[in-house]
Amino acid sequence: MARFGITSTKAYGVSVPTLRKIAKEIGTNREIAQQLWTTGILEARILAALVDNPVKVTERQMEQWVQEFDNWAVCDTCCGNLFDRTPFTWRKAIEWSKRKEEFVKRASFALMAWLAVHDKKADDKQFVKVFPLIKREATGERNFVKKAVNWALRQIGKRNLSLNDHAIRIAREIQKLNSSSAKWIASDALRELTGKAVQRRLSKKTKSRLR
Repeated sequence: MARFGITSTKAYGVSVPTLRKIAKEIGTNREIAQQLWTTGILEARILAALVDNPVKVTERQMEQWVQEFDNWAVCDTCCGNLFDRTPFTWRKAIEWSKRKEEFVKRASFALMAWLAVHDKKADDKQFVKVFPLIKREATGERNFVKKAVNWALRQIGKRNLSLNDHAIRIAREIQKLNSSSAKWIASDALRELTGKAVQRRLSKKTKSRLR
């Protein structure tokens, strides 16, 4: 856990595949999710995100849980398995980007990354609106934040060719900023977004859609 940057004062050492198996056995159960979260145990909180009911998640709950994030594993699991399916997702992604707390800000960009993968109905304009936020936060030096900013930029840029063009332009703007963090975010994103594998997949996806 320490090698992967996961810190927690309360953890059992249960693997994520095992937790997903347990979650499948439990099914959707909001009451159990709430009980698991209150334990403060790392694996219990990951499991809580896997079994809670996104339809019943409130804004108040999202604010309470995000304030208690203390590692990227719980943060990313909540964002990609629960929060990104609520009606408040887009608003929270934007609101949290302005917050100072490390894992609240990470949650913002983790949500953007997950939305790029999971929200099939979102149009390009919604993602274009978050590019300025990505550029604004690209100079932050905190490791877990800059990695999430980079993740959001890459995932949005892999959604389709149009967003790929936008993401590449933003990455090149970020690359010019006087910040080592910004330069890393940009160069890493550009390496993937301009790469043959991504360009080939997006071109194939576009041709398939036009048929």
